[in-house]
Amino acid sequence: MPSIMAASRSNPLLNSLPRFLTWRSLGFRTICSGRLGFAPSDPDPEPPVSTAGTKFLETFREEFEIGSRLITFETGKIARFANGSVVLGMEETKVLSTVTSSKGDSVRDFLPLTVDYQEKQFAQGVIPSTYLRREGAPKERELLCGRLIDRPIRPLFPAGFYHEVQVMASVLSSDGRRDPDVMAANATSAALMLSDIPWGGPIGVIRIGRICGQFVVNPTMDELSLSDLNLVYACTKDKTLMIDVQAGGISEKDLEAGLRLAHPEAVKYLEPQIRLAAKAGKHKKDYKLSLVSDRTLEKVRNLTEAKIEAVFTDPSYGKFERGEALDNIAQEVKRTLEEECDTESLTVLSKVVDRVRKGVVRNRIIAEGFRVDGRHLDEVRPLYCEAGYLPNLHGSSLFSRGDTQVLCTVTLGAPRDAQRLDSLVGPPTKRFMLHYSFPPFSINEVGKRVGLNRREVGHGTLAEKALLAVLPPEDDFPYTVRINSEVMASDGSTSMATVCGGSMAMMDAGIPLQEHVAGVSVGLVSEVDPSTGEIKDYRILTDILGLEDHLGDMDFKIAGTRKGVTAVQLDIKPAGIPLDIICECLEPALKGRLQILARMDQEISAPRTQDHRNSPRLATLKFSNDALRRLIGPLGVLKRKIEEDTGARMSVSDETLTILAKNQTVLERVQEKIDFIIGREIEVGGIYKGIVSSIKEYGAFVEFNGGQQGLLHVSELSHEPVSKISDVISVGQQLSLMCIGQDVRGNIKLSLKATLPQLKSKKNNVTEEPVPVIKEAPKVWTSVGNLPNEQEEQKLTDAELMLSRSTVKPSTSSNPGFLIRSAAECDEEDKTVSLNQGSKSNSKTLRATKRDRKQKTKVLESDDSDASIYSSGQSSHTVDRFNDEDAKVVSPLSAKSLKLGMKIAAKVYQIRALGLVLDLGNGVRGMYRFETNGKRDFEIGDELLVKCTSFSSKGLPVMSLVDDE
Repeated sequence: MPSIMAASRSNPLLNSLPRFLTWRSLGFRTICSGRLGFAPSDPDPEPPVSTAGTKFLETFREEFEIGSRLITFETGKIARFANGSVVLGMEETKVLSTVTSSKGDSVRDFLPLTVDYQEKQFAQGVIPSTYLRREGAPKERELLCGRLIDRPIRPLFPAGFYHEVQVMASVLSSDGRRDPDVMAANATSAALMLSDIPWGGPIGVIRIGRICGQFVVNPTMDELSLSDLNLVYACTKDKTLMIDVQAGGISEKDLEAGLRLAHPEAVKYLEPQIRLAAKAGKHKKDYKLSLVSDRTLEKVRNLTEAKIEAVFTDPSYGKFERGEALDNIAQEVKRTLEEECDTESLTVLSKVVDRVRKGVVRNRIIAEGFRVDGRHLDEVRPLYCEAGYLPNLHGSSLFSRGDTQVLCTVTLGAPRDAQRLDSLVGPPTKRFMLHYSFPPFSINEVGKRVGLNRREVGHGTLAEKALLAVLPPEDDFPYTVRINSEVMASDGSTSMATVCGGSMAMMDAGIPLQEHVAGVSVGLVSEVDPSTGEIKDYRILTDILGLEDHLGDMDFKIAGTRKGVTAVQLDIKPAGIPLDIICECLEPALKGRLQILARMDQEISAPRTQDHRNSPRLATLKFSNDALRRLIGPLGVLKRKIEEDTGARMSVSDETLTILAKNQTVLERVQEKIDFIIGREIEVGGIYKGIVSSIKEYGAFVEFNGGQQGLLHVSELSHEPVSKISDVISVGQQLSLMCIGQDVRGNIKLSLKATLPQLKSKKNNVTEEPVPVIKEAPKVWTSVGNLPNEQEEQKLTDAELMLSRSTVKPSTSSNPGFLIRSAAECDEEDKTVSLNQGSKSNSKTLRATKRDRKQKTKVLESDDSDASIYSSGQSSHTVDRFNDEDAKVVSPLSAKSLKLGMKIAAKVYQIRALGLVLDLGNGVRGMYRFETNGKRDFEIGDELLVKCTSFSSKGLPVMSLVDDE
């Protein structure tokens, strides 16, 4: 039209043509996209309004229904200059796919197909949150969707077609209910059908879910969140092209049922594309194909086939030795062709040698059933597993299958460490990540490490899907998990090795997995009838090598547990494989997976406990939002200060505080700081840290427990009288105080002396200690008449008998305590008493005292030990045994008087993980470490006979049980 209108302006005679000679009168309409079409018949057409530069757009639509969803193909309205363009719509979601190709002749030996998929934020009415407020480099999801489009369309390009082809798929609008990836793949197929590029389509791509055992076609995102199956299936009319599965442990039988349901549903996409291409498609262009002549192929085969067969029949060759031998054969042929000046053969030499090599390997597998490395068809390579390879990490493992080796590490993080996703559909964050890395040294090559690699992203996502099925729910395991897979050596299926290594590393990190996940890759070698293109014979290979992947027909990766499949990925090289053969591959894959799982269980079969390991600690605490605001502080200053001081990470949400610390010590430091800022429930007897805010004449006010005020009275400062408070404490000093109650006004009373060891005062060489007033009556030494008789002693153990000899009984005295004196001091007291009382009563008292003293000495002398015995009653005391008739009574037990070898009757004060804290009396504590294979079933309050064996670095006495010696 522009050319006609321009011609009419340049030639005024055209304006005067009668109407019956114009385009519109002849029934033609506007030329659009290089095509001339006929206008629809209209009995009374209205003449269009003539406007300079006006173009009449012509659109074509096809509508059809799949899975109760109305789907439309549309072309001609937008992107008309592209070789092929289609807009696919489903409800409110629309995706545009365009196809273009280079015009020049190809000089390559491969197909440079590029697929770019893009999700821009305008599709959901959002401005990007980046600094520049525009989309940047492709995200992981965009790369994965591009691979999902590339994999089914690549095998359908004709052999020898090496022209550059670019596919660009863009999401125009999204309602968030449909995943646009499958829609983009179908739109791309339709665009290729409309273009002039030679292509063997169309294809259909469908998504299948399963909810409560029922399959769902084209499920929504909400339905997928309830589904235990996410199956994407691509096919032609009668053959399978691509399979991508994420499942929650679905059985092979149910997976096969899903595949057989998906095929007829995907075929429903084909007929609308054919109808659309018939109406609006271009004629296919005759592109130059880079094919090898039969003369060149036969000549190179005669020179190389025997030598190549000799290399492949020798199983002693390794990967690189085999490759070097094949390179030497190619160099010999090259020298021969150079001598003959055969330029045509030299140009395609590498391609022809590869075809000969492929034929030799495939014929040997089909005819003899033996593979390149001498294995049987269903044999798995030798396995090596090692969990905890890097002990300083949260979790690590090393997995090898043949020459393929992968190092996996696990890092645990706080919930806020989850990855943020800016995709149009799906969850906003992801708490489980697997990052796969394929360095060049793993195949002995020189390369450059760049940004995101499509292959690395695809392999990592496949392994991530496989392991995600066994990850515990977030309520049970709130950590963010990151797995790094570093390929150390590659010779086939490193992604499945990543699944195995990642599963072991997760168990090594203490993640509560119910069972292991393993994966194996299955290959196919087929023999095709040249006349019909149908497969005449085929062989299924388990655990394929890298060479078998290159020379075979497919790479079918299947991962799962013993119960079922968790992830599947199928990539093929020919133009489709029958679904029956695909389903047949599930059985050998299961056998190989069970063999690998058995070897993994031998290395580590259950999650490791986090005790005694360098594992992180995560605590989730509940506070009010007001308390959390106090913790965060202005602009998050207090929260950042705690994180900088401790190295921990804190995550705040609605009334919830999550702490991730490197170890238990760091976690306790963080909790201590949080308690100081926010506070915790105050309990009488609890120890709190506070800061002195002010000092008065009667005491000091202390700020503690998140801003609360408490009174530290002057009488609670020290065990000794305090004349001036400022001599003991000062404003701003941090103290550890015990809450001892509340006064009548509700003020919190604090005590400093309750946290300090009791002091001793000496007077007349007699040590006195204040005894707390308790409900029990005071205790005195047991009289001889109250000691157990011989029959009762036989019923007691040695330890119980020792305790009974040192136990005191209630006295009728009303004194709150008693003094322990030496024998000489007792004699002095007896003499004083005898002077004050009558001679008769005094003589009886002296005789009774001497008799009791002798009998006490006999009882004590019955012990064969040379050490002293201590009692841990309310007032501890020491009794030393002498050879004379009188027993010597010494000073009360204290930390200074405790010596090595002393035996003490102690009580269990606390029970720890590695031992006991013992009460030795008078506030003296000792510790007892559990012996190997020793007794551990103690209870608080148990009386034990222990012996002082050493002192710790902090001066604490280390005790041992007398029974253990």
